[in-house]
Amino acid sequence: MMRRPKKDAQPCLTFLSSCLALTNQVYAKYESISKILDACPRILGLIHRDLEQALKKVNRLTERKSGCRYTSDNVLRILLVQAIEGLSLRELVVRIDDSRYFPVFTRLGNRPMMSFTHVDRLKNAIEPGTWKEVNFCLAKHAVSEEWISGEALRLDTTAVESNIHYPTDSSLLFDAYRVIARQIEKVREIDPVLVGDRRIRLRDVRRRSQRIGHKAGKKGGSALTLKPLYKAQIEAVERILHWSRELQAAVTKALVRKAYSPLSGCSLALILKDLQHFHPLAEQVVTQARRRVIDGEKVPNEEKIFSIFEEHTELLKRGKAGKPIEFGHMIELEQVGGGFITNFQVFEKKPVEYELVHEALKVHKRLFKSYPQGLTADKGYWENSSAYDKLSEKISVVSICKKGGRTSEEKAREHASVFRALQGFRAGIEGSISFLKRCFRLARCMNKGWRNFAATVGTSIIAHNLVKLARAPC
Repeated sequence: MMRRPKKDAQPCLTFLSSCLALTNQVYAKYESISKILDACPRILGLIHRDLEQALKKVNRLTERKSGCRYTSDNVLRILLVQAIEGLSLRELVVRIDDSRYFPVFTRLGNRPMMSFTHVDRLKNAIEPGTWKEVNFCLAKHAVSEEWISGEALRLDTTAVESNIHYPTDSSLLFDAYRVIARQIEKVREIDPVLVGDRRIRLRDVRRRSQRIGHKAGKKGGSALTLKPLYKAQIEAVERILHWSRELQAAVTKALVRKAYSPLSGCSLALILKDLQHFHPLAEQVVTQARRRVIDGEKVPNEEKIFSIFEEHTELLKRGKAGKPIEFGHMIELEQVGGGFITNFQVFEKKPVEYELVHEALKVHKRLFKSYPQGLTADKGYWENSSAYDKLSEKISVVSICKKGGRTSEEKAREHASVFRALQGFRAGIEGSISFLKRCFRLARCMNKGWRNFAATVGTSIIAHNLVKLARAPC
């Protein structure tokens, strides 16, 4: 019998009903999403392209235990449930396993739900660029069905935070020490002789970190009182880094000699890989702490590291009253009427907003075959008067407020009814940003690593668009 890893030949026939109107509304929403996915098969083709190899490995493991095989269609729908319901991986697995309806939507039928480890592995197999392609494919389908129009385009950027604690020099030094110490202890469990009898003083380092935090929080806390503590903390981290350097060399030699059993050798190779990953990050933490605290130097943000676990994290100063400083990455949203996000971008480094306009217009023209009649954005997208005049040659109304002083002509332009109407339209994207952060878990990305960060943003935006389209055709 031919196997179909992309999609099941025939889903289970299940007839469900509920006496609650609210439950039936949820069913109707997911049924509409299911019809949209079936009407746009290229979406599944794009996802299957990334999942094919990862699914082979997962299916080999699950077939041994339960005799079940999963398809790319199952995985895509499972990930959409996670994004729409705002669940963690563990909550997702329990919700689908314990539900009457979600096995129908995900087309698992009578098969058991896969473990959260397998879901995580498959989710991370999908490239960030694939989610962008999926979103464009979904947008093309929406245009062909006349669910969205490109008459007006609004742009805005927002910050998505990384999953890190607030970074201070003392907390980063403690993180560096404890992570390196953890790897050394793992090596000690396998080969105590290789590690030697030197002690790890994790308790001393933790207490010193707490004392620094306590003194820094006091009104009388000054650099003079903190400097001796920081000096001792930096020296402690430098000692364990020196130990780590020696241990890496010893482990490498032992692995070359094949001095261990295959299982121990494999474990040591993984520990060595972690040491080689965290060691340079810990060294960077020590360097920036020494420069800032001991030498009194002002270190540029571009030369700092804000987490050794999410080293890609960037410091963002956006001047927001509630959060003057954020740690994460900027994303840009390009949205048309009805709240549909036609395109998005995730930036590893904070962009200059006015440089994004031309790329946004290019994508819009590719999708709708013409430029929008109206373009609106906030003041961050203002470059200069000449750039504004060039945009006005392509677009009927450009509603971007000027920074700084205005001439009488510019004041008249900004007070025109069409300009103000588009500014009212622009405000709608703020509601969409709030909706994404509250309901689709985009306030803080819980996935680890830059690649998974960008992919998670893509998943959330596609789930948002599907929810919007699920209401549109009705």
